[in-house]
Amino acid sequence: MAEEDTKGITISKDKDFSAWYSQVVQKAELADIRFGIQGFLVHRPWGFMIIRKIYEYLEQAVEAQGHLPFLFPIAVKEADLQKEKEHAGFSPEVFWVESAGSKKMEERFALRPTGEAQIYPLYSLWFRSHNELPFKGYQSRISVYRNEMTTRPFLRGREFLFFETHDVFNTHEEALDQIQQDLATCENVIREKLKIPFLYFKRPDWDRFKGADATYSPDTIMPDGKKIQLASTHDLGTNFSKAYTIQVLGKDEKKHYVWQTCFGPGIWRSMAALIGIHGDDQGLILPFAIAPLQIVIVPVTFTDKKDVTEKIVKVGQKLEAQLSKVGYRVKFDNGPDTPGAKYNHWELHGVPLRIELGPKEVARRACSLVCRTEKKRIPVALTAVEKDIKKHAKMLDEALEKRATAYFKHNTRSADLFADLKKLLHQHRGFVKSPFCSVHKEGEACADKLQKETEGAVVCGTLYPQEEKVKSGQQCIMCGKAAKHLVYIAKTY
Repeated sequence: MAEEDTKGITISKDKDFSAWYSQVVQKAELADIRFGIQGFLVHRPWGFMIIRKIYEYLEQAVEAQGHLPFLFPIAVKEADLQKEKEHAGFSPEVFWVESAGSKKMEERFALRPTGEAQIYPLYSLWFRSHNELPFKGYQSRISVYRNEMTTRPFLRGREFLFFETHDVFNTHEEALDQIQQDLATCENVIREKLKIPFLYFKRPDWDRFKGADATYSPDTIMPDGKKIQLASTHDLGTNFSKAYTIQVLGKDEKKHYVWQTCFGPGIWRSMAALIGIHGDDQGLILPFAIAPLQIVIVPVTFTDKKDVTEKIVKVGQKLEAQLSKVGYRVKFDNGPDTPGAKYNHWELHGVPLRIELGPKEVARRACSLVCRTEKKRIPVALTAVEKDIKKHAKMLDEALEKRATAYFKHNTRSADLFADLKKLLHQHRGFVKSPFCSVHKEGEACADKLQKETEGAVVCGTLYPQEEKVKSGQQCIMCGKAAKHLVYIAKTY
């Protein structure tokens, strides 16, 4: 039994989400912040196994769309980082390597803050003809580095886990189609596998990715009322191809700049939402497909009944082998701790299903099945255990999805007046839908004023793909001018 979870979770999620979240990260052995350098996190085995499953599902999704894996170095040339005018805005956030030992380097380089400035100089060498396109590439299971001043496990860090696709097309229409496929990947992995609900937004111009023509993202709401961005996909237009001279010879025998997209599902942010939205006062709750361990078998034995104990252990070991053989991630926990301590430990770690084996169950050639989402024990014949596991795994996922959807459904309100907006952000929190003058550059001053006067609320953007219509007479909640858009506003991390 891990030392961290001996007392379990001691803080209510509803009463103090921030403290609850910190306890779950620590006691469920997801991460360790004691590495000694701010913003650099140690991913512990249980947490990293969850993250590996997220990566695995993302890799399957993008490869099904024709993406090919590659891996670039961690280093970025300073000259390449500065080439794209807007993208160069990353420079203040990057870490620079300027010396090797005691010797100053002739040319410093940056640790990648994202992949464009590494990848696109090579794309300019890889592609010559329109016949070589489209090209879809991705890199996975990597880290990026940014000098974040405020850090929190899985929410913000100076080193964080990353996944990125970088695609090249002959036409803008192909690029726009890829953006829809990126959003489908979010549906497939974030909503369907992780059971995390969200809304899609088109970002306002001042909040789009540096160097992009447009940015789209799925956002959800955490239990403290703050929104969290789960992914982003970007229409890069020809901005980067012009900066890095990525050209191909077209059918007309002329050189053309390519059209590009990039997609970055948030590995850390998905992990944070998984913890925050599904967890309860006992700890993590994990969807069946994501759990490192899907089923734990706990023997209920007695020291004064050796023959019965041996029989229980034998049945437990046989059941573990049977379930492993059909593909489940299962463990027979025959360790020295009491059954109650084992129950608490595996509940804290979010294991979806628990099988209990005691003298009465074994005598009846049965077991008791317990779902993480409820406390009742369900008697199951050993001959029917595979069928019942399949049924209850599905029921657990459906319960998680239903709970998360209900929670998310009530996290959007509307306000036409600034006073009402401030009140909702304080009391209701979550998303507030309000009329706004513009999501283009001319609206940025109102967004800045909003952020200042609400202590951090931001304009998430307009609903996508179907933007909601402004009603006649509605005025911008900040400046009072005629509203052109209905935007969603929320506090953020």
